[in-house]
Amino acid sequence: MATLPVYPWRLAPDGLATRRQLREAGLRPGGQEVVAQVERPRRRRDPLTAYLYRVDRAKPVRPMTPAKTAALDRANTARRTCPACRNDAGYVIPVSLAMCVPCAYPNADQHV
Repeated sequence: MATLPVYPWRLAPDGLATRRQLREAGLRPGGQEVVAQVERPRRRRDPLTAYLYRVDRAKPVRPMTPAKTAALDRANTARRTCPACRNDAGYVIPVSLAMCVPCAYPNADQHV
């Protein structure tokens, strides 16, 4: 296996981009292999690593289909619906509570 070239943070050559940078440009890797990586040093921990892809081989992002849009809407609605009271909470239900705040703390408004 060949070793990938490693560049310091913010010093990658032109023509290479991370997944996020590709996405901002309306592109995706499109099945190509990683060609390099950038590393950002951190104190007392391993460096952060981002993989780089060639921009000239990237493909356009696929458009959202009506079925994908509907599935995403259903998933987001499910994340906002409290399983205890079945109401739309108006926010994403925290995983730590597993229900909306009024259901998790029913006597919170009765404090002194």
